[in-house]
Amino acid sequence: MARAKDSYRGLAGNEKAAIFMLSLEQEQSASLFKLMDDDEIKELSITMANLGTIDASVVERLFVEFADQLSSTGSLVGTYDSTERLLLNSLGSDKVDMIMEEIRGPAGRTMWDKLGNVNEQVLANYLKNEYPQTVAVVLSKIKPDHASRVLAVLPENFAMEVIMRLLRMETVQKEILDGVEKTLRSEFMSNLARTQRQDSHEQMADIFNNLDRSTENRFMGALEERNRESAERIKSLMFTFEDLIRIDPAGIQVLLRQVEKDQLATAMKGASEDVQDLFFKNMSERAGKMMNEDMDAMGPVRLKDVDEAQAAIVNAAKALADSGEIVISGGGDEDELVF
Repeated sequence: MARAKDSYRGLAGNEKAAIFMLSLEQEQSASLFKLMDDDEIKELSITMANLGTIDASVVERLFVEFADQLSSTGSLVGTYDSTERLLLNSLGSDKVDMIMEEIRGPAGRTMWDKLGNVNEQVLANYLKNEYPQTVAVVLSKIKPDHASRVLAVLPENFAMEVIMRLLRMETVQKEILDGVEKTLRSEFMSNLARTQRQDSHEQMADIFNNLDRSTENRFMGALEERNRESAERIKSLMFTFEDLIRIDPAGIQVLLRQVEKDQLATAMKGASEDVQDLFFKNMSERAGKMMNEDMDAMGPVRLKDVDEAQAAIVNAAKALADSGEIVISGGGDEDELVF
């Protein structure tokens, strides 16, 4: 029989947590268990099972200390920034960065829960570059409805390879699961968290991208007078129709298949020669000739119509880049493509 615990001072942290859980009503303790991962539940359960008899004075002391600590803090405001500052006081910056990247990512207690909250197109775009057996392991660990949506957007031949691996799959060894989970955390989730982390200048750049030209110029001019540094940063982050030259020829051809010919003709009326040449070089001779004829037949076009057509094509390009179907280079000399 386990020895009765009558000294509060000798209790370890996990023992205090175990006593706290045993003192709660079943519904309350169940709610807390739902917030823990499997390892935490296992560790706490082992401690609870080995507690033995706890003296009433120990339980009372535990709750008094808990109440004192809670009331002494006053009101609490939890944010990503306050959490990061608190962690930096006790952990190294590399470890804090890793933790913050993970919690900024999709919701979920475990890696597999998190993957269940990642858009199927985004997940499929990452998995299509992995081995079929690795993808089979991942799909076997997420919910069937989500796995089916991911499978549906994978390339057909690759998807069949994954299906064959799933059909032949037996119990996956823990070491393999741990390896796959580690790779997902370090390569996929960390990158996903970084892409979801926008600062205020990035958000404003997105807003400016969707303004018509005259409104954008008016606001940008006013901002330059008040804060030139912020204005320059927003300009560098904006992606405009002229920035389409940062897409390689293969990407331009993908984009051409996504946009309406009339829309492209209108957008090209207000484009620079460089951008016009980029599109014409990626069309067949016949298609280029027809596009030129359409543009000539239009005559003068309202600036508003040009802005709307260009904005629609830019948004299409950004959507294709987000899904991984095209790549937009960074724009610096080091990102210049050489053919």
